Amino acid sequence: MNLNQYVPLIAKPVKAVLKPAQEVGIILVSALLVAAGLNLFLIPHKLLSGGLTGVASFIGYFTDWNISILYFLLNVPLIAWGWKAVGRRYIILSCISVVSTTWFMAIIPQIQVTNDPILGAVCGGIISAAGIGFSLRVGGSTGGFDILGSIVTRKYDVAMGNILFLLNGVVILALGFLQSWDLALYSMLSTFVKGKVVDMIHVGHIKVTCFIITKQKEQMLCRLRKLHHGITCIHSEGGYSEEKNYMLMTVTTRYELAAVRKAVAETDPYAFMNVVQSTEILGRFARTVK
Repeated sequence: MNLNQYVPLIAKPVKAVLKPAQEVGIILVSALLVAAGLNLFLIPHKLLSGGLTGVASFIGYFTDWNISILYFLLNVPLIAWGWKAVGRRYIILSCISVVSTTWFMAIIPQIQVTNDPILGAVCGGIISAAGIGFSLRVGGSTGGFDILGSIVTRKYDVAMGNILFLLNGVVILALGFLQSWDLALYSMLSTFVKGKVVDMIHVGHIKVTCFIITKQKEQMLCRLRKLHHGITCIHSEGGYSEEKNYMLMTVTTRYELAAVRKAVAETDPYAFMNVVQSTEILGRFARTVK
């Protein structure tokens, strides 16, 4: 009895179960990072992280209400909106993130790790941004303005970090007018750092152009067409060998670049691929959003 023939049949359902479990695990770790950034660095210095977390913190500073519960309650209407505007899978992951972040914020003590508010702002921004970025990478979010940002980036080609920076700026300005401009500026620094780190992790908006030289034109086209981006075919010739080749040009995102690299290597091990970052594109560009 040949058991090898059953391996593909068993592998598919195993992968189907492991992938969602892996995504939920990443969401839980992301929620832990967000909660740690808040309770250990930002909240002890009365700083804001921006977004609904910042709104919840802002209300909590003035009323002494529980910030984690406020964070949860403020996310409920946005999650309901995102259910229709973004999709069920995204919102389910976001719900897991919001609930777990609320729980982690409740159990992690609010300890002032550093006495320097600048260090608190920078470290809190980096740690929180790591949580946000990894949530976005697996197709979820940490709730709040992340949902608004995801709705915008799915319709327009705008960096997620820039959207969060603009939305969070409104909340931070309110802190400056109502409490202290020093705290507002520290919070602005934290938000700026967070936006940059999010863009480093969530790279779905960064475009790259791939130039692929191959002799396996049809096989390569068959694989690349599954990535849902346009492909241009150009007849080419080796400068030294003078052999006839084909150059395939396609524009994709940096997030999908690994899939392109894998497709090229598996289709033609002798192919040559050059990747350059695209500063601007004009025309139709189909995006696959994870």
